[in-house]
Amino acid sequence: MALTAQQIELIKATVPVLKENGVALTGYFYNRMLGNHPELKEVFNLGHQRSGAQARSLAGAVLAYAENIENPSVLAPAIELMAHKHVSLEIQAPDYNIVGSNLLHSISEVLNISIDDPLIEAWAAAYGQLADILIGAEKAIYDEHARTQGSWLGWRKFKIAKKVQESDEITSFYLTPSDNGALPPYKAGQYVSVRVFVEELGLRQPRQYTLSDSPKADHLRISVKREEAKGDFAAGWVSNTLHNLKEGDEIDVTAPTGNFFLIDQDKKNVFISGGVGLTPMIAMLNQLVEAGIPQPTGFIHACRNAKVHAMKGHLEQVKAQYPNVRSFVAYEEANEGEADMIGRLDLTQVPREMLPLDADYYLCGPTFFMQAQHNALVELGISPAQIHMEAFGTGGVQLN
Repeated sequence: MALTAQQIELIKATVPVLKENGVALTGYFYNRMLGNHPELKEVFNLGHQRSGAQARSLAGAVLAYAENIENPSVLAPAIELMAHKHVSLEIQAPDYNIVGSNLLHSISEVLNISIDDPLIEAWAAAYGQLADILIGAEKAIYDEHARTQGSWLGWRKFKIAKKVQESDEITSFYLTPSDNGALPPYKAGQYVSVRVFVEELGLRQPRQYTLSDSPKADHLRISVKREEAKGDFAAGWVSNTLHNLKEGDEIDVTAPTGNFFLIDQDKKNVFISGGVGLTPMIAMLNQLVEAGIPQPTGFIHACRNAKVHAMKGHLEQVKAQYPNVRSFVAYEEANEGEADMIGRLDLTQVPREMLPLDADYYLCGPTFFMQAQHNALVELGISPAQIHMEAFGTGGVQLN
């Protein structure tokens, strides 16, 4: 049911409140919901709860929805991204009732207004509208998985068949289905959710990791950075649990999904990554290798130093076999000759022929990195329509 004109005005009137107090509201909401429904602690990323990232992401999403309440279709890219993430975590339609009830009561309690207040009724209608959109989008993805040979719904047991250390921080995990069943084709750049039991928490935790190889018939591969404690950031529960598992151990995995993938292998493509953001780029590069690298391809990577540069040997092998693949490396710390530039990546220092105006560009890395490279590409004359991005963690990249 469409919102009334009065409800739309009430939603718009909350925009200033959301700008000022949105994170406090969403933080309260998560504490309330997880307190009332502790079983959801195995669905939500408690690391993002601990850091506050989840509350900030939801606050941004709620604000964007309120600001665009008269035309929510402009949020279609964000809706698509969210739908894939929800499917990867096995979110189902009934879960929206739990979220909605706790969100409405949180608004009521934080703003100190009655649950029967017209503002709460307006947000109930707005939330119902958004939930219907998401449930419909997610159903389409679930239906696609159900139709795809080798795919599956829900969590499936996989064995760690092999572990390969790729750098001082990153290890690749080769995963084979415990049921010895088939695996689906997927698009290079997509991801899976994995779920492991975290001893410190006493419960299972999911995380999403990009598949770091093109599709293979007998295994999936993820490449995971061990997140050590650093400054104000605590050690990653799931990444450290994964790194401590042994070959032969089992983990839970959902089917590949995601809306960041190689679009056209017959075009020129340029991959720009920061840190462990190179994992989808390696998958896309490997898909191009299987096609014979039909067009000139650029691989631009930035990281702290050579010790944390994963899969460098693999890229060198590809370049040796395919001369139309060129690379450029920026290390923040390096000895002379170790990298093409020392310091943070500056695309104006990359040879101009590696940044053709008619190429598709794929970016992945931390948010600040994504913003900087996107803006630099636009300044170099690349159309935003040719730039495709996947940011770490929750939410997306704000470009302004």
